[in-house]
Amino acid sequence: MQEKNNRCDSPPGRLRQRTGADVSVLGYLRSHQPWQIASKLIFLNVLLIGLPTIVCYYSLELGNLSLKWLHVSLVILYLTSAAMLVAESTAAVWRRFAGQSRFPLSSPDIFKHRLKQGLGIRGADLPKASQPLPRCSFIVAAYLPNEQSIILDTVDHLLNRVHQPEAGLEVILAYNTPVALPMEATLSRLARKYPNFRPYRVEGSHSKAENINAALNIVTGDITCILDADHHPAPDCFERASRWIANGYDVVQGRNMIRNRGENLLTRLVAVEFESIYGVSHSAKSLMVDTALFGGSNGYWRTSVLQQIRFNPTMLTEDIDASIRTLLHGYRIVHDRSITVTELAPNRISAFWSQRKRWSQGWLEVSLRYQKRFWKSSQLTFGQKLIWTHLLYYRELFPILSVQILPIVFSSWLVTGTISFTDNAFLLSATVVTFLSSVYKLVVTAKVGHRHYPAYYFIQYALLTPFYSLFKNMIAVVALYDHLHGKTDWVVTPRDVVPAVANFEKAYAVPETARL
Repeated sequence: MQEKNNRCDSPPGRLRQRTGADVSVLGYLRSHQPWQIASKLIFLNVLLIGLPTIVCYYSLELGNLSLKWLHVSLVILYLTSAAMLVAESTAAVWRRFAGQSRFPLSSPDIFKHRLKQGLGIRGADLPKASQPLPRCSFIVAAYLPNEQSIILDTVDHLLNRVHQPEAGLEVILAYNTPVALPMEATLSRLARKYPNFRPYRVEGSHSKAENINAALNIVTGDITCILDADHHPAPDCFERASRWIANGYDVVQGRNMIRNRGENLLTRLVAVEFESIYGVSHSAKSLMVDTALFGGSNGYWRTSVLQQIRFNPTMLTEDIDASIRTLLHGYRIVHDRSITVTELAPNRISAFWSQRKRWSQGWLEVSLRYQKRFWKSSQLTFGQKLIWTHLLYYRELFPILSVQILPIVFSSWLVTGTISFTDNAFLLSATVVTFLSSVYKLVVTAKVGHRHYPAYYFIQYALLTPFYSLFKNMIAVVALYDHLHGKTDWVVTPRDVVPAVANFEKAYAVPETARL
């Protein structure tokens, strides 16, 4: 594949630049980044709001330039966003993928299911197991200097809490580290105690993608789950995922939930946001047009497909890149929100900023590379192409285009001295509809996630959404600025977790000499 060749031939210097492996550099970045970010935000606000305000002002003052095109464009933008939110929320509110009743259905339930099926909104049931669970594998990608405080808890969870198939379960910890660590001796002792655990130090690796690619050369399972170092999957994850794979799907993406949600306000906001993304939006795409994406972790692959696709370490979001190449090759991805995994959300603004800026840049990167290929592909339906166009371009352009309502308001105020919303009733109506669609999606998110999170999480999220969304939009425009200037640094998300080595040693009788 062309992508694979590009990956292999990529200059190693670029890979090293993206790893964030040099921890001393992070301290320098933290001390200088606020001023750099502030200057970028000032420049971008002048460019995206200030200049359009001047143009709108003189258009109104001189009266020889119509702004109707801008009004119509914003109306289309807002209504498209509202339509997508309503469609996703309505599709996701019918719980289908995990909906196998423990008891015989009553006559009203049977009628309801038949009515949904007749209306085309019932979706797909979770397939029943038709064959024994095959041999399965976990590949856990880790950068140990950053994640050595959490990796033992993850290994403990995978070895002792996940249901093991009769055909066997292997756990491969594919990690890179610039220096030898005492933790590696602990991992070696653990491997001698558990033959199905394989710690694998990937020499010369500078990225998660390279760690996984190396592990794919030694993996033995028919189904392979990719995990990050902080992810703890549900015990029955392989049992659920294997049913989809046995019924023709090649990748099954599960639902990510936040384990440290109660730590602070930021982690609570991320928890509800993830519920909105994984519990509503992603699952709805499978229900509506039978497509999904691999989110980087908690993804269950047919191993032969994963070995063919692999990951491109030159991409900032190698998971989205792999998802797109998988679909373009004609393979199928499904999202099942009943397959859960818990992870750690960034608990500091600096870590959140670095993570989301990389995500925004990565999405922009794959958008520019693959959008034309999507529309030319014969492997996707028209509906799938529309959904992916929304995912690739719309999500990148919305933070920039949506703020253009501000120049309209500001220029009107400068000319008339007042702000009259009745002059733009159609635009105001579209704005209100978009707002109500966001409220509707949050209500659906609360319905889907109310068993996992208390009600005040959703109320808090509703009250803070304007500020939270504004903050994420700021990150998105800074990411665009950096991408246009060729800045593609990859800063590793730091893990502020107290090491659990002592408890792990006690449970597994690992000598105290192996402690960090």
